[in-house]
Order: sequence, then C-alpha cells, then structure tokens
Amino acid sequence: MSVAAEGHVGPWTVSEVLALPEDAGNRIELVGGSLVMSPSPGVAHQRASRRLADLLQDAADRAGQHLEVLEAVNMVVPEGLLIPDVVVADADAAAAAGLSIDAHDVVLVVEIASPSTRVTDRKMKPALYATAGIPHYWRLELEPAPRLYCGTRHRASGYTDLSLTAGQATEITEPFPMTIDPAQLLT
Repeated sequence: MSVAAEGHVGPWTVSEVLALPEDAGNRIELVGGSLVMSPSPGVAHQRASRRLADLLQDAADRAGQHLEVLEAVNMVVPEGLLIPDVVVADADAAAAAGLSIDAHDVVLVVEIASPSTRVTDRKMKPALYATAGIPHYWRLELEPAPRLYCGTRHRASGYTDLSLTAGQATEITEPFPMTIDPAQLLT
C-alpha cells in the first residue's frame, strides 16, 4: 500500500480513496470507512472478465439497449467505493463519468470469485449491491469448473440466483436476452 495510506488516521472517504496513487498490485475498495484490499487478478480471471464483457456488450447492442460494459471501474455505493470486475451501465452516465460511476447508473455488476475474494463476493458484495439498488448481480466461480450465478434483485438486501453450469448453454432474459455457457469464458 502507498505511503499516503499508511499515515492516514480515522475513517476513509470516497474522495480520499480516489486521490490515492494507482496501485498496480492491489485493488483498493472502501466499505464503511475501511479499506478493503485484494490482489490484482490473474490471467484466467482477466480472460473470463474480457470474454464476459464482450458477450454482454454484444447482447446489449443486439437488444438495442443504450448501455456500456466496463471492466474494473470504480463504483460509488452508499457504503463506499467498490470495483466490480464487470459493470453494465447507462452509456450516457459512463461517458460523463470521471474517476467513478454511481451505482444508480448501473444495471448489472459481475464479480469473478478468486481465492482471495470468494467470501467477499459471496457474502458482503451482494448485500452492498442490493442496498445500492443495482437490479442484477452475477458471480462467476472459476473453480473447480466455471459456474455463473445470475442474480436478480428481489428485495433490498439480496438477489435470487439462477445457476448456470459449464457445458450447458442457457438463455438469459434479463437485463437483456443472451445465451451463455460459462465454459466459453475460459476457452
């Protein structure tokens, strides 16, 4: 972590976190005034992220949706600042964004679980995203075989998941129609 972070006293704010120097080795998020760090993702994670982002953008475009798919972007939520692996946001809001995008402009977030983020992605982040009003939360588990959990917000604190397994193409209708097989995200 940078020297600027080591000397900090008290709870962090979003503006203070956004003012930190970039850290190529870690993702630094903010939850309830505390920093949450995770290592930068590996190659398989990045490959899956890029492939999923491409599939989502193609599906949104085919559906005539005015949306933009972004990877690893700062997103402001009521409890702080998160960096989802993939974000599907209103295209005008994304074009106007500076260092971050607001959660109210986002229709879908995707987290790709890795050993260092698995608990956070399964437990903490769904609640934070639901509280922020994001309609859809997807989680991709890469191990032992790719599995995609497609969640639709059903209450202020959670999502109802549809589980997609590798080797099985499944049609999704929300937030826009698409067919996806989690296996195609790693090959």
